[in-house]
Amino acid sequence: MYPEIMLIPMREELTRAGLTEARTAEEVDAALAKPGTTLLVVNSICGCAAGKMRPGVRMALSNATLPDYAVTVFAGQDREATERARSYFAGNPPTSPAVAILRDGQLVYLMQRFVIETSTAPQIAAELARAFDEFCAKASA
Repeated sequence: MYPEIMLIPMREELTRAGLTEARTAEEVDAALAKPGTTLLVVNSICGCAAGKMRPGVRMALSNATLPDYAVTVFAGQDREATERARSYFAGNPPTSPAVAILRDGQLVYLMQRFVIETSTAPQIAAELARAFDEFCAKASA
């Protein structure tokens, strides 16, 4: 584990953008128990992938269509919370970073590290905006 002081800017990059931090398994379960769509970001200290993922997530949050909620866990630091978050990604290997969308607690979209590593922040943002439009749009009356 890294000293917490090193992680503060990486945590704040997402919390300042409006994501709620979940640091325990119970907080993850509570966040994902809410009805509707939830953006779940597995943050990471990895400079190459997470250094592009965090700005990509921030840019995507300017999209017209957004998830109802947004939560983040920090891999390698908040281990219990990260393990619980990943338990919602059934059938997918654990990666850090990762970005998921869940609807009513069920995984509907997952962007894993291998996609993040080969993308720029604007490409990540564009893909997340596309996913928000597909999975988070409100049904018309």
